[in-house]
Amino acid sequence: MDRTTEDVLDAVGPRLRGLRRDRGITLADLAATTGVSESTLSRLESGQRRATLELLLPLARIYDVPLDDLVGAPRTGDPRIHLKPIRRFGMVFVPLSRRPGGVHAFKMIIPARPAPLEPTPQTHEGFEWLYVLSGRLRLVVGERDLTLPPGEAAEFDTSLPHWLGSADGGAVEVLILFGLQGVRSHVRADTHRPSPDGGQG
Repeated sequence: MDRTTEDVLDAVGPRLRGLRRDRGITLADLAATTGVSESTLSRLESGQRRATLELLLPLARIYDVPLDDLVGAPRTGDPRIHLKPIRRFGMVFVPLSRRPGGVHAFKMIIPARPAPLEPTPQTHEGFEWLYVLSGRLRLVVGERDLTLPPGEAAEFDTSLPHWLGSADGGAVEVLILFGLQGVRSHVRADTHRPSPDGGQG
C-alpha cells in the first residue's frame, strides 16, 4: 500500500470522531441509529479498525456528507471546492479546510435578528483567531465585552468562557481559525502607516 493511501486511511478515524463530536452525538446514539455496534464505531474512530464501505455508507448518511468528504480522499481532476455549510446554535459555519487535525478554518455567518441575543458563554479546549468581514460582532471573553467592526481581529484561549454574537441584531460574517490543541495564529501588521507626503505617520 502506498504512503498516500496509508495517510488517507489513517486520517479517517480522527475525521469521524471530529464529525461526531461536532454534531454532539454519542457513540451509543450513533450505534442505535446506524446499526453498527458501539465497540466497532469506537475502534473505527481510534484507528484500530480499517474503514470499509459497509461501515462508511451509513455514517455518511447520518452526517449528511459526501463519502469522499468523509474519507478525505484526494480529489482527482476537479479543481472546485465543495463547501457544505453546518448549522449550529442558530448560526451557519462554512468549513474552509479539510484536514482532520491542525488548524481549522471557517466562515461563520450570524443571521440578522429583530433584537441581539443575550450572551451564553461556553468553554472548550483550543485557541481561536477571528477577523470580522462584515457587520458588528459582539465578543465576550471572560470579563471583557467587546464590539468589533469590520476589519478588526481578535484571538483568545477558548478555555476561557466566551461568546460570539451580533452587537446590534444585524447580520455578521466572520473568518475563524481554530486550533484544537491551542495552536496560535500569528498576524503580522505594520503599525506605521505612511502619511500622504510619503513619510511615516
